[in-house]
Amino acid sequence: MALAPPNPALVEKLVIANRILYEQGVVDGFGHVSVRHDQSADHFLLSCNRAPGLVKKADIMVYDLDGNPVGDTSQRPYLERFIHGEIFRARPDVMSVVHSHSPSVIPFGVTGQRLRPIFHMSGFLGSGSSLYDIRSESGHTDMLIRDSGLGRDLARALGRHTCVLMRGHGSTVVGPTLERAVYRAVYAEENAKLQLSANALGPIEFLTPEEAELAMASTEGQVQRPWELWAGRIGSVE
Repeated sequence: MALAPPNPALVEKLVIANRILYEQGVVDGFGHVSVRHDQSADHFLLSCNRAPGLVKKADIMVYDLDGNPVGDTSQRPYLERFIHGEIFRARPDVMSVVHSHSPSVIPFGVTGQRLRPIFHMSGFLGSGSSLYDIRSESGHTDMLIRDSGLGRDLARALGRHTCVLMRGHGSTVVGPTLERAVYRAVYAEENAKLQLSANALGPIEFLTPEEAELAMASTEGQVQRPWELWAGRIGSVE
């Protein structure tokens, strides 16, 4: 049976997500965001190989969980599409994945320090981020997740966390909706900035896991509010 096409509204929302992440400084010419296909849990939507700030609806492609494009296309895919497919495979609860190189997060991955929730807006970090070091499994590489095997390693490192830091590379954040994944990517970067600043002042009193859980339920229950603000700042998505 042929795969039904995705809902056009979901395609448009994914374009908006790309533009928001660029506007918010989470991605630049690199990085990407995906969403699980609304008609098939074994497929996902992701742009072709394009800078997120330039993504349009015609750029959105459908992939299976092995990272294979579905249908006839001449568009070049992202090299690291395996990040998305393997996380979707390992985590049925995840509906969206954001991979970025947001600058304030990088120092945590290279020092082995976890991102931990420093304020209520980052309650999704719970007891902290996880860490993935590609060298521990694969030796010396160009740091990119170029195949399904590396994608599986990353998904294992993510575990049940919402954020995995990637040493010398960046981070990957997941969410139960596209809007919440974007929100988490934005506030992971904000939390990193604050955590770096607070470290210079003295010991940090992080949110407890219980506080983080309650804060996440409160703030992410209102995620449409910042989404509408951020979406209002971008241009046409045609």
